[in-house]
Amino acid sequence: FSMKFSSKVQKCNLSPIRKFYPYQVEAKKRGTKIYHLNIGQPDIETPQAYFDAIKHFEQPVLEYAPSPGIPEMIDAVKKYYANLNIHLETSDVIITTGGSEALSMVLNCILDDGDEIIIPEPFYPNYNTFVRATGATIRPLTTRPEEGYNFANREKIEALINENTRAIMFTNPGNPTGIVLKPEEMRLMADIAKEHGLFLIGDEVYREFVYGGEPLQTILEFDDIAENAIVIDSVSKRFSACGARIGTLITRNKELQQQVMKYCQARLSVATLDQIASAALYTVDPSYFDAVREEYKRRRDTIYPKLQAIPGVVCKEPKGAFHVMAKLPVDNTDELQKWLLTEFEDNGETVMYAPGEGFYATPGHGKDEVRLAYVLKQADLERAMDLLALGIKKYNALKK
Repeated sequence: FSMKFSSKVQKCNLSPIRKFYPYQVEAKKRGTKIYHLNIGQPDIETPQAYFDAIKHFEQPVLEYAPSPGIPEMIDAVKKYYANLNIHLETSDVIITTGGSEALSMVLNCILDDGDEIIIPEPFYPNYNTFVRATGATIRPLTTRPEEGYNFANREKIEALINENTRAIMFTNPGNPTGIVLKPEEMRLMADIAKEHGLFLIGDEVYREFVYGGEPLQTILEFDDIAENAIVIDSVSKRFSACGARIGTLITRNKELQQQVMKYCQARLSVATLDQIASAALYTVDPSYFDAVREEYKRRRDTIYPKLQAIPGVVCKEPKGAFHVMAKLPVDNTDELQKWLLTEFEDNGETVMYAPGEGFYATPGHGKDEVRLAYVLKQADLERAMDLLALGIKKYNALKK
């Protein structure tokens, strides 16, 4: 006699990154220092405005917030977009528990059993869980390290569209690839969605992290796809406030707003204090972003040349976000990671990354790739890259 679990949850996987946790614990017990490039948790300090807002909060009853979000938070988001010359109505903005809930709600509103959504791979692994939980499947648009993981290609995208396709979704700037779409590539994605009657979901949580001086972009700038465009946004990366769990779902599609509201009302509301504190984040001086962008650019300019210097590595310079995806000269980066945690150390130190396979929907892809998050300070990044280079060399020597 055994209890039954849903076919949907059984199609979902645990995080491909978390499986190395037990090895990590053992390595630390042995006294090994680990340089973590495996998780995109920024070390930049959260602006003080967040904590001040909580300290000054005085209300006799901590009551339910309105289901779409508190007015202060919605206004903060509207003002932020107005600075990008995007003018939103109050109903266009829905506050969610992190960008994750926004994704989950949107996909539950637009996908059914047997439906398909086109997503360029490698992609953020949690997309898999959100899509599979709806009964739909990801139709991956495969990209290659040799081409800098570029995906804005009409021919390749249209070849994947069929009668089951409901949407195209992409992260821009990209996690895990660091790709940043050019304005004409953004326009192309908008055109394809419009011509084929598809939703276009832009996961834009890394918008501020662009290193070539580009203006900040959003798919909301194309008025002719007002019905198609859906933006996922968040305070997590922008303000280094991952633990706030405050995200935003933005769409001008009135019918979609109504459908999303069913889920918003069912979960009642998003945490009041985190909304109040997050609204305060939007008051920080723009110089904050300039300083943070400079810091990440410095880190990118540290990690990329060091990666390039490792014989056999294939990767193009990431243009945004704070990840770089690279192909390593090894047969299996999963095995290499396990070995780096169990067998290898140099002066009592080793390194962790995220093996590439978990970022692909196509079986067997990404086995020789890794995602590195450049979220450590410069000296630590240099040391981490030296450890990676040494580790690859020793690992391959053992394999011969």
